[in-house]
Amino acid sequence: MNFKTLVLLLSTVSTALIGGLFYAYSCSVIPGLARLSDASFLQAMQSINRAILNPLFFISFMGTLVILPISVWFFREQPMVFYLLLAATLLYFGGVFLVTIIGNVPLNNLLDGADLGKLDATELTALRQKFEPSWNLFHRIRTIASFICIVLVAYAAILSRNV
Repeated sequence: MNFKTLVLLLSTVSTALIGGLFYAYSCSVIPGLARLSDASFLQAMQSINRAILNPLFFISFMGTLVILPISVWFFREQPMVFYLLLAATLLYFGGVFLVTIIGNVPLNNLLDGADLGKLDATELTALRQKFEPSWNLFHRIRTIASFICIVLVAYAAILSRNV
């Protein structure tokens, strides 16, 4: 395996890891959290949002942002592969990275700054209503974008071998 192929493989795996994380979250965590009381939901989201800030997540989330453009550059001589990887890179940047940074992270920070033990039931409900619908919308956007990125990168990987 040459370095160019290794970079494409890593791009494929990193894109799939992030997409898989978002997909699994959509299929299990969000529906499970939706069943919780306001206080339990907010406590669980605070805990999850703190726990995800770890090296493994950052390596895959930020690594994908770095390795996809490198793949684009390596495959600049194969037009179809190049354009598929370029589309995946742009979609990942806008639909995953920016949506997370501009949408989900500010909501996570809002929730993280709340002292849930000091809020009454009305305030907990208001905080949940301010957080949950918007957070879930942003999450759906990045999940769909991630899925499309996986398809684009996987198809590029298949085509790269046929040229």
